[in-house]
Amino acid sequence: MKIEVKKNIMATNASVAIKNRELLLEHGICMVNLMASPGAGKTSTIVKAIEGTRGLLNLAVIEGDIASEIDSLTIESMDIPAIQINTGGSCHLTAAMIASALDHLDLDALDLIIIENVGNLVCPAEFDLGETARMMIASVAEGHDKPYKYPLIFREVDAILINKIDLLPHCDFDLAQFRQVVQSLNPSASLIELSCKDGYGSDEMCDWLRETASRNRADLRS
Repeated sequence: MKIEVKKNIMATNASVAIKNRELLLEHGICMVNLMASPGAGKTSTIVKAIEGTRGLLNLAVIEGDIASEIDSLTIESMDIPAIQINTGGSCHLTAAMIASALDHLDLDALDLIIIENVGNLVCPAEFDLGETARMMIASVAEGHDKPYKYPLIFREVDAILINKIDLLPHCDFDLAQFRQVVQSLNPSASLIELSCKDGYGSDEMCDWLRETASRNRADLRS
């Protein structure tokens, strides 16, 4: 009985996700679902993305959080449209939540939407939001064992940011082992070393976002 309920929930979510993706393709918009554990640096990464793509991409942000609007206020202070979704205790966003947020954005004026999903390495990877690309953050401070513990999210993304790389000399983080395990799980994912503190790797991350958005528009024309 429990399995049947879960199937119904996932089927409903998948149906809405397809409609979200069709809407984005209709407008030539790339939507990146950014996932990570709490404290990995999701909002700081989005701030770097805004700074690095300003004038090149028209960007909006959908902020998912259990409570508070602290992160969306940070984004709005940079003159970027931001929609806050408070899940009220739920540990992930759903396609229906994203559909509601898209209704409040001027889609004709956008090239890229970044979703900051709720901090969690489990549930967000299971729910298709209708995004056109998936990115995750694994921070050095969390340890190099996360791909062993949470393989699904590492398999499901198009790019992995190794954030807080400036802490590498101070942490027991085996970068070579981390890369090896990730590449065995998902050999096609881009791996980008990043430090939101000093900006290392920001250009490479922004290049990835621009190229992904460009491919999105090319797909629309084909």
